[in-house]
Amino acid sequence: MARITAGIGSSHIPLLGVASDFDKTGEDYWRDCFAGYDWTKRWMAQQRPDVVILVYNDHASAFDMRFIPTFAIGCGERFRPADEGWGPRAVPDVIGHPDLAWHIAQCLVLDEFDMTIINEMDVDHGLTVPLSMMFGKPDAWPCRIIPLAVNVVTYPPPTGNRCWLLGEAIARAVESFPEDINVQIWGTGGMSHQLQGPRAGLINKAWDNRFLDDLSADPQRLRRIPHIEYLRETGSEGIEMVMWLIMRGALGPRVRQLHRHYHVPASNTAVGHIVLEKLT
Repeated sequence: MARITAGIGSSHIPLLGVASDFDKTGEDYWRDCFAGYDWTKRWMAQQRPDVVILVYNDHASAFDMRFIPTFAIGCGERFRPADEGWGPRAVPDVIGHPDLAWHIAQCLVLDEFDMTIINEMDVDHGLTVPLSMMFGKPDAWPCRIIPLAVNVVTYPPPTGNRCWLLGEAIARAVESFPEDINVQIWGTGGMSHQLQGPRAGLINKAWDNRFLDDLSADPQRLRRIPHIEYLRETGSEGIEMVMWLIMRGALGPRVRQLHRHYHVPASNTAVGHIVLEKLT
């Protein structure tokens, strides 16, 4: 039986990818930010997951105003890095797991989630930056990746509770897959940041850290946070944190925090990172 063993939350700031790609991680500005991922890189080398379900949002690379799926799952064999205006990142292609992805898609639709199924798409920094932060710069990513894209760009995004319920449904789907594989689920995006307007550069350390606290201490509170609170307290892009709740919902009621990192600033945003172990 397949099993979800752990979840990871992480920012997916594009400038992290630039720092990694151009070997700037040891520079004074970036050193402490990247050091917070060193523990996770060592841990990942020990855990060796077979598959990562990677929850992220597309940034007008695969989707645009012509079509905006609320939830989309990548069921293809391979996903190439997107050209986001300055050429694709020089990172490996993402190799999917079509058998598990199609199984999850079928289970989710039968569980009354209306999923968009994607067989061909390029994946942008929302997906490739977290891979770089956890795995460094390998010749090939060391596991299969199932992309799960969430609309947090155009109103209305899904609620935190809907994301949590999707995570629970993903866990049920994985557990019904007959192959014996180790699966992780990652929720990416955030934390507090606003990229435009009079509040550009907004960072709310206290709010971010309470969110990190409550992923283990009081996750039920996180399910009830309304959109307007994310907007008011964490900026226009802070709504990305609802994607972390898909990860958290998939882990079940009991988790143990293994590692945590919070750093500001990176560009004009907050970097958040957490590793949670699923407890039975």
